[in-house]
Amino acid sequence: MTSGTESAGQGDDGGSAGGTGTAEAGGTGEAHAAEESRSMPLHEAAELAERIAGTVEDLPDVAGLTAGPHVRVVTYRVGMPVTGVAVRDDEVEVGVVVRVGTPVTGVADAVRTAVTPLAGGRPVHVLIGDIDDGDDG
Repeated sequence: MTSGTESAGQGDDGGSAGGTGTAEAGGTGEAHAAEESRSMPLHEAAELAERIAGTVEDLPDVAGLTAGPHVRVVTYRVGMPVTGVAVRDDEVEVGVVVRVGTPVTGVADAVRTAVTPLAGGRPVHVLIGDIDDGDDG
C-alpha cells in the first residue's frame, strides 16, 4: 500500500473545519463522538453508518474503508466502531482506500453519488486515505 492522504471532493477540506468532531479540530474523536450523538441516537447513527459502509464497499474502485490518518472517520457504537464512515449531525464523511490506477476524483464522485441518497440531506465528504497497489506482501 502507498502511504499518504489526499482529500477529494466537492467543498471538502478534509473535515477539519466547522467543529466536525475530528481529532485535528482539537480533541479526541471519542469526546467529540459523545457530543455529536446528542441529536441523533447512537444506534441510529451506527445503523446508517453500516448501510453506508456496505454501499461503499460494493463500489468496484473502492478497495476498502479507512478511518484515515488520525482515526477520525468512525461512527461510535456499543462494541466496535464503524470504521471508515462518520455519521455526524451536520455531515457524513467516508474514508476510502482506492485501487491503484483509478482516478481518485472519479472514486470520490462515485462514493458521493452512492452515499448522498442515504445521507438524509447531509453533505457527503470523501477522504481518499490510501491507494491499494494490490501487493499484499
